[in-house]
Amino acid sequence: MTKYLVGLGWPFRQHTTFDATAARVLNVLEEVNREAPLKGLRWGLDHCETLSPQTLERVARLGGSINIQNRMSLDGEAFLQKYGAELAADAPPIKRIREMGIPLACGTDANRATSYNPWLGVHWLLAGKTLGGAKLQGDHNLLDRTEALRLYTAAGAWMSSEEAKKGTLEPGRLADLAILSQDYFSIPLDDVKNLEALMTMVGGRVVYGAGPYARLDPPAPPALPDWLPLRHYGGYHKASAAEAAPLAAQRHPLILSNSGSWSLECSCGGF
Repeated sequence: MTKYLVGLGWPFRQHTTFDATAARVLNVLEEVNREAPLKGLRWGLDHCETLSPQTLERVARLGGSINIQNRMSLDGEAFLQKYGAELAADAPPIKRIREMGIPLACGTDANRATSYNPWLGVHWLLAGKTLGGAKLQGDHNLLDRTEALRLYTAAGAWMSSEEAKKGTLEPGRLADLAILSQDYFSIPLDDVKNLEALMTMVGGRVVYGAGPYARLDPPAPPALPDWLPLRHYGGYHKASAAEAAPLAAQRHPLILSNSGSWSLECSCGGF
């Protein structure tokens, strides 16, 4: 299947949390690469919390990229308890990835591995702390505010081969932008995770407005498909903390590999 995709020139991504899983994936990719070169496809690995220097070298040789999420900020205490502070300080090894020249971006894994809220992830890149306040990431892996913001914008646009039309605010590119509740570059570090959009534009069109921009807020679009329950039982809904608590108490999936298992709030079936 991989050889077929590469032959078509299609980029692909593989979920690899543990180093042992990434090694098995790379065994296949190196074999495919002998007949169908991977370089230029912008293929990559996702999650990558425990990838070793040797594995990263293999990724670099094949022209791969890495996309990470702030999963450690949500469930890092469990990882710390199971694997210890030394491994947690490099989960994932952000500095090493960047030093090796491997393209790196941040995201949410389609909102399955982490929250849709990018500011929780940006805060993690800056502070290396879980939302519970535990310091996990080593200081050598922390980024400055410009670097962290770039991983959520321009770097992601590169991953999808859309860097010529979005990811930065420049003439001729899509007017995708937001006016924030505070100045990201000057507020105290711990306030970053509380940032909110007061106005959001996509392609130059206002799609959300609040506070002083509420008058610009368009009506919510109809829910599709038409069989969705919310079309018949009320509008959009934000669960209260009490209602959400039973969800948080649910038993979450185990990510398994030869290296062990790691329980976290990710239903993406990652390795």
